[in-house]
Amino acid sequence: MNWDVYLRVSALMFLEFAVWGAWMPVLALRLLGPMKMSGKQTGWIYATFPLACIFSPLVSGYLADKYVNAEWVILVSHVIGAVLLVIAAKQTKFTGMFVAMFAYSVCYTATLPLVNAVLFRQLPKADWPLVFLWAPVAWALVGYLLTGIRQVRKLGGDGPDSLYMAAVLSLLMALVCLVQIPTPPKGDAASVANPMSEALGMLANPSYLVFMLTQLVVVGMQQFYFLGTGQFMQDRGISGKNVSAAMAIAQAVQAVATFFCLGWLLKNAGFQWTFALGSACWTVLFTTYILNKANVGTITIQAFHGLAYVFFVIAGQAFVGEMAPDTCGFSASAQSVLFIATSGIGLFVGTQLAGFVMQKNCIAGKFQWQKIWVVPLVITLAGAIVFAAAFKAPDPKDFLQKEKPRQEKAVAAALV
Repeated sequence: MNWDVYLRVSALMFLEFAVWGAWMPVLALRLLGPMKMSGKQTGWIYATFPLACIFSPLVSGYLADKYVNAEWVILVSHVIGAVLLVIAAKQTKFTGMFVAMFAYSVCYTATLPLVNAVLFRQLPKADWPLVFLWAPVAWALVGYLLTGIRQVRKLGGDGPDSLYMAAVLSLLMALVCLVQIPTPPKGDAASVANPMSEALGMLANPSYLVFMLTQLVVVGMQQFYFLGTGQFMQDRGISGKNVSAAMAIAQAVQAVATFFCLGWLLKNAGFQWTFALGSACWTVLFTTYILNKANVGTITIQAFHGLAYVFFVIAGQAFVGEMAPDTCGFSASAQSVLFIATSGIGLFVGTQLAGFVMQKNCIAGKFQWQKIWVVPLVITLAGAIVFAAAFKAPDPKDFLQKEKPRQEKAVAAALV
């Protein structure tokens, strides 16, 4: 392993998810608490992220494949994002918060596929899990750090401090971008007239289409987890200042599973059963939410969110990286399509569904949690069944066979 490259890329992955993890799990407590927003309004604030992800990665992926070094797009996006996070922290009304978080999400979601693109360019496949593991480590550590700060300062769990922390981390991310090994557009990418068109063309493969659609639906169910778990824990009697630490158990387990299990599982069980297992882990999580009445069970079951994320989301990103390798000239765009489908369309639909279900099952200010959790339970179970019964991983050559004639034409044109 090239340790110099590994440390640079790992720092990039660490801070990317530290920024996200600083605010995503706990912002709902502020929105539902002191800001007095309804479940529907909270859903719209969280919907800013997937809304931005529907189009922002498309632009950033195209730029990275054709014109601009990936690390520069990441740097500029995070600097602007840091300013927008500070603005969001100062908001007290729904409209101001929505506008600030939407503008921020446009910047942040542009960077998500590009961090993966840098990883896939700079390190061989065998080293990918060793970098991916820093995502959950960052998410967990920032959760524990936020809890520690709140306990030392005797703060509750519903202040704007999570947004300020994310802003500071965004600036650190910009500094890390300055020390990255350059990741320019591929030299042969000029032969790809429209990288995004090539990436979308992968959906013509029936198995790849099943993968993308099922990922879209199942990943969207995460929004039930993020919008509901914090309030669910508090309703169970868990202190708000301890919620981020309790939820960070998922990321601790995710880190361990990424390091020790992901590579082994993909090698021995393949993508099909890895995806099925990942979706089933979410099913177990929501089933436990419904059936278990003890706080200790609610806390320890967070581990299954971590397992699900590794075996479903991270494995999905690795799958796309294998189907559209860096040499194809549209790898960043292929990652962008995945993020558009899952973190964009999937999370947006999931957010709206979660907000609607939570609002409908809120009586006299109290959420009817059993009725709420049964919805993601059924959908994640269906996702596990689809992958087990209707998915077969395609051969990467199915997508790359058309590359050779196109590249031959490009070479011939250059010679003429």
